[in-house]
Parts: sequence; C-alpha cells; structure tokens
Amino acid sequence: MPAELVLYTNPMSRGRTARWMLEEVGAPYRAEVLDFGDAMKGDYLRINRMGKVPSLVHGEVVVTETAAICLYLADVFPDAKLAPTVGSPERGAYYRWMLFAAGPLEAVITNRALQIEPTEQQKKMVGYGDYATTLAALESHLSQTHYAAGSAFTATDVYLGSQLAWGMEFGMIERRPAFEAYRDRLKDRPASSRATQLDDELIAAAQPN
Repeated sequence: MPAELVLYTNPMSRGRTARWMLEEVGAPYRAEVLDFGDAMKGDYLRINRMGKVPSLVHGEVVVTETAAICLYLADVFPDAKLAPTVGSPERGAYYRWMLFAAGPLEAVITNRALQIEPTEQQKKMVGYGDYATTLAALESHLSQTHYAAGSAFTATDVYLGSQLAWGMEFGMIERRPAFEAYRDRLKDRPASSRATQLDDELIAAAQPN
C-alpha cells in the first residue's frame, strides 16, 4: 500500500497553498484541520515543533514549511510534471524563484504588515534590501516570462502565485500589471479552484449561523 498523505492545515493559513499543491499532484490525501491556539500546541508539536501549519506527513516522512512541501511533492510525484528537468535552465529558475518567494518576498510582506521599514544601514543587512528593490526584481522577471520557471507551470508557481495573490489582496504588495496578469494566469487552474472551494467551505461551516 502506498504511504498515506496527511495535510495538517487550517483554511485561514498558508495551508491553502499546500492544499493547492496536493490538488495539482492529484494523489489522494487526508486533511486534518486544526484550530489556532491550543490545538497546535499540544500533541501536534510532535509533528511540528513550531506549532504552525501546514505540515505534511507522508508515511514516515514529515515536511514542514510550505515551500518545502511544494518542492517535496513535486519530486515524489514526478508524473504531475511540476518540476523542470534536473540540469536544465528552467530548473535553476524553478529553485531561484521558489526561494525568492520564501525569502525576500515573504520578508517584504511580513515587514509591510508590521509597518517595518529598514533604515539605509539595515538595508545592507537584510536579505531583501528593501520593498522597492524586491518588487522591482519580481516585476522585471514576471514581465518577461509566462510562468516563474519559463513556459511551463511548476510548483514554484503554486507558492509564488499564492504569496503574490495574498499580498495584493491584503495590500502588502502593490497591484502592478505584471503581478495581476500573472495571478490571473494561475487562478483558474482546476486544482486551484478545487483547493479554494474546499477551504472556503471549511471557513463557511465554521461561521456561526
């Protein structure tokens, strides 16, 4: 029997991105929905010592961090063709922009939400430099390519697309034409629509009547 895939998540978390990736892969999985607070700080700490979601358990393998989950699933389920060929130029872009989204872009979104702007001296220390530099780099890239790693959709688009869409929706990322066009190329993918519906239904079910 193949190892069971279990996603620990909450529909109002980065778990939405992991669910989208699972839907793209097409393998059966089970979702364990955890409430914020005590539910993530008890027995669940044996899976993720950070007490955060998402986490993915695949048999004896435990993967935390959303970008890592996306990369792992792309490798474990190669038939889904969500990773470029090893050694190709597209593979380099695949890694580059996945980690750009997990590093500089994540930091920019977080600091914007916290209203933190680095000083000129601090810009030399932080990995992303500043907000303007990070957005300019991403805008330049997305203006020249259909998907993050080239002409084909990959796991990087799941992660980067989620980060970008969330940032624009909540005002952390400026709505530039290149960003909106990229988001629009991704949002109607069947896997994305399925994942969104599943999580939105969970949110609706949790609302008081």
